[in-house]
Amino acid sequence: MDILSIPYREFKAFFLVLIRVSIIFQMLPFFNAKVIPILAKAGLAFVITIILFPMINSKMVEFPSTIIGMVQLILTEFIIGIILGLLVLVFFEAIRMMGQMVGFQTGFAITNIIDPQSGAQISILANFAYLLAMIFFLLLNGHHILLRAIRDSFEIIPVGSLGLKFEMFNKIIPIYGDMFVIAVKIGAPAIAALLFTNLAFGVIVKFIPQMNIMIVAFPVQIVIGLLFFGVSLNVLLGFMETYLKNLGPMLINTMQWLRI
Repeated sequence: MDILSIPYREFKAFFLVLIRVSIIFQMLPFFNAKVIPILAKAGLAFVITIILFPMINSKMVEFPSTIIGMVQLILTEFIIGIILGLLVLVFFEAIRMMGQMVGFQTGFAITNIIDPQSGAQISILANFAYLLAMIFFLLLNGHHILLRAIRDSFEIIPVGSLGLKFEMFNKIIPIYGDMFVIAVKIGAPAIAALLFTNLAFGVIVKFIPQMNIMIVAFPVQIVIGLLFFGVSLNVLLGFMETYLKNLGPMLINTMQWLRI
C-alpha cells in the first residue's frame, strides 16, 4: 500500500489515537520507569495504536478545520490519558507509601536508595514492595485488563467527545483519597507489630532505666519489622486480586463519567 495515498484525515485520526495511547502508557506503572528507553515506549505505543486503529477509525468525530479546534482535541486526549493512567497508578503508589511507612518504623529511614523506576530516593522496603506488586500484577494478567480498557476507552469516549463535569470530580477524587487507606490496610500487620514493640520498649525503659535501649531495640525492631513486612506482602497478594477484579469496572465507570 502506498502511504502517500492515505487520506490526510486518516493521519490526523491516527495521531490523536496515538496521543491517548502514549499518555496512558506513560502514566502506567513499569512503563513510566526511567530505565525503559523512550524509543521502546514510543514503539510499544505505536504498535498498540496500529492494532487498535482499524477498530476505532469508524467512530471518529469530524475534525475541526481550525488550529484552535485541533489543539482542543489534542488536549482532551491528554486529559483522558492522564485520568485513566492515574487511576491505575494510585494503587501502586499506595503500596510504595506502605513500604515507606514500614521502612521508617523499622529504622531504615536513612538507608534510602535511588529508585530506578522514578529516579527518586525511597526506602528499600518501599522499592521492594513496589517491584513485588508489579510481579503480582503481571502474573494475575493485570496488563490484559489495561489493554482491554484502552480499547474500550475509544468506544465509550470517542476522540473529541470528552465531557468534564463537576460531579465527575466528586467521584474521582475519593478514589485518589483512598491511597493512604490502602497503604495502612496493607501494612497494618507490620505497622501494628512495630507500634507494640516500641510501646514494650518504652515500658522496659520505665522499669529498667539503666538499660541501653538503643542498642537492644534497634536489632529487635529490624527483625520484627522484616518478619511482619513479609506478612504484609502476603496481605498485598489478596489486595491485588481484589483490586484487579474491580479495576475493569472502575475504569469503565470512570470513562462513562467522562463521556459527554
